[in-house]
Amino acid sequence: MKLKPLWLTTSAQSKKSKQKDHFLIAIAAGINQKKSVDAIMKKFLPENFTAVLFHYDGNVNGWNDLPWSKSVIHIAASNQTKWWFAKRFLHPAVVSMYQYIFLWDEDLEVDNFNPRRYLNIVRSEGLEISQPGLDSKLSEIHHRITVRKNTGTFHRRVSRANKRCLREGPPCSGWVEGMAPVFSKYAWQCVWHLIQGDRTKNIGVVDSEFIVHRGVQTLGGSTITKDGIRGKNAQSLRQKAAQVQKSRGRDPGLDMRTKIRRKSRSELRDFQKRWARAAREDRTWVDPFAHSRRKRRNRNPQ
Repeated sequence: MKLKPLWLTTSAQSKKSKQKDHFLIAIAAGINQKKSVDAIMKKFLPENFTAVLFHYDGNVNGWNDLPWSKSVIHIAASNQTKWWFAKRFLHPAVVSMYQYIFLWDEDLEVDNFNPRRYLNIVRSEGLEISQPGLDSKLSEIHHRITVRKNTGTFHRRVSRANKRCLREGPPCSGWVEGMAPVFSKYAWQCVWHLIQGDRTKNIGVVDSEFIVHRGVQTLGGSTITKDGIRGKNAQSLRQKAAQVQKSRGRDPGLDMRTKIRRKSRSELRDFQKRWARAAREDRTWVDPFAHSRRKRRNRNPQ
């Protein structure tokens, strides 16, 4: 996915392709988050990253004034999600030259993040799927495992002192969230095809390189998190969400996310049916979490 001038000679191309390591960062971006995306690009592009911007608002020309804009790939489709873009434009065969793929949201602050140091940690610890830890004071937190720990370089699970996390398995271990995942090329081959494997062994959160997730709801709606936790900057996030909806000609009081959640639940039910059918038909399939589920049922009989 490297951009190449039409007049570049074959010998010049071979010289430019001698670098062994290639990395990709892809961001679903709207023009309202131009400032934060600009900061991210200034961190990543000097580290030999190829960059792709997925423009969910269709506005490509609004980025032309940034000096790096012509060196990245722009793909536009109105009102589509990051995962919609990734499924259609990041096929494993297309991105096979990249050792690591960063599939990030647009509302991340990277003041305390260094891509090169992050990759060194991921490689040394053998993490196939990872994410940077979140600054708990400034970020909107959905799951405790994503919070940066001040001790150590990375972590794989929530402390057992947490009563909700006495067991193994997601979201207490082997879990990263969808706002800033990083995949190795081999993990991406599985993720793209929705192949489920051992989800806990090579998954972790890197603490020494951390970010801030501002939690801007580009689709509108509340900033209350899944488990009831409010971000420290919840009030400003609500105001930002209202501004985004107003700029799109919507009533700020209308929660468009309700319809999206209904559709997501419907798609999840369809997926669960397909998964159950596939498990029945595959005689070699072994459920890695069957034992832990039986233990929970025995502990909590109906």
